Amino acid sequence: MLSTFGRPGRVWGGMGCAINFCLFDAVWFIYRFQFIKGRSLMSRADRYLKACKKESVDCTPVWIMRQAGRYLEEYRAVRAKHSFIEVCKTPELAVEITLQPVRRFELDAAILFADILLPLEKMGIDFEFTKDDGPRINNTVRTRADVEKMRAINPMEEMAYLMDAIRMVKRELGGKVPLIGFSGAPFTLASYIIEGGGSRNYVFAKSMMYREPDTWHLLMEKLTDMVIVYLNDQIRAGVQAVQVFDSWVGCLSQADYREFVLPHQKRLMASLDKSVPHIHFAFGASHLLTLIREAGGDVIGLDWRTEIDAAWKALNHEPGVQGNLDPVALYGSREYIKRRVTEILEKAGNRNGHIFNLGHGILPTAPTDNVKYMIDLVHELSARR
Repeated sequence: MLSTFGRPGRVWGGMGCAINFCLFDAVWFIYRFQFIKGRSLMSRADRYLKACKKESVDCTPVWIMRQAGRYLEEYRAVRAKHSFIEVCKTPELAVEITLQPVRRFELDAAILFADILLPLEKMGIDFEFTKDDGPRINNTVRTRADVEKMRAINPMEEMAYLMDAIRMVKRELGGKVPLIGFSGAPFTLASYIIEGGGSRNYVFAKSMMYREPDTWHLLMEKLTDMVIVYLNDQIRAGVQAVQVFDSWVGCLSQADYREFVLPHQKRLMASLDKSVPHIHFAFGASHLLTLIREAGGDVIGLDWRTEIDAAWKALNHEPGVQGNLDPVALYGSREYIKRRVTEILEKAGNRNGHIFNLGHGILPTAPTDNVKYMIDLVHELSARR
């Protein structure tokens, strides 16, 4: 049964839910204005956004990539009745799932429940999600004629379900935490539609790059145009930060990134609405770090394969950084989790601009008690004195 984030008078589920969420609001109110050792706590509404801007915070903010997902029993309960794509396209269901982790944990941001492939449908790409939620492209794009068929989209009108979900989530959050919107990066989206799904070596995508560079750049131009309008429309609808996921770009060499990706990614990041922070996360791409910085982003996401202090130094401490605990660390003992969290915080040095996160999405079987422990530990250990 659905419920809101704590807005009495607008709940699904009757008086019991209303009472529970009245109590939630009361607890949040006390939390926001309480004092610890004479120091006022910063609200969750402020912490994440201030860190994105490299402003002072009371402790390091934390959120988790894929925080609304299969590791939560409440998510599984919704999915038992509804398909993945149905959840994505039904605003009430997308809202419910977006809010689930923020109700359960002291996270400092919510991220909209959606999928990076959704806008491709309106460009003419036919895809489906298999039983394990893995995407499969039914009409791969491998020729210039295929690329030329792809059309521009108007997300505000053609993806009204997503824009409605943003407005509804914002209303239910009531300013308690900020909402993050997101998109796949042009390279990752191009790889999906060329390869037809996941890939080990990206033979088809790289073959287009190397054999038909004009076709490749036309595809990247179309995808870049789409991502720009898609994210800017999300901002217009109310998200307070946007993250660009380049999940597969780590397969490229520096030379290939510079020639085939950088011009498009740089145009994308420069074209986003400057009223909100932009997070640029490239997975498995520590060898591309300086190029990622050149492409742009107020915050650069880091995976767990690089030391956060070395990475930040390589970035000249100019952007903020996000990361970077190994998702599998959550399966460790409490002692191990504490040791790894402590190491990351010490290497970040309580420097303004660090946002704690995993180095990739949380895994479907992650223990929720360890997730809570990690989140609370980050806030406790990073509290500014």
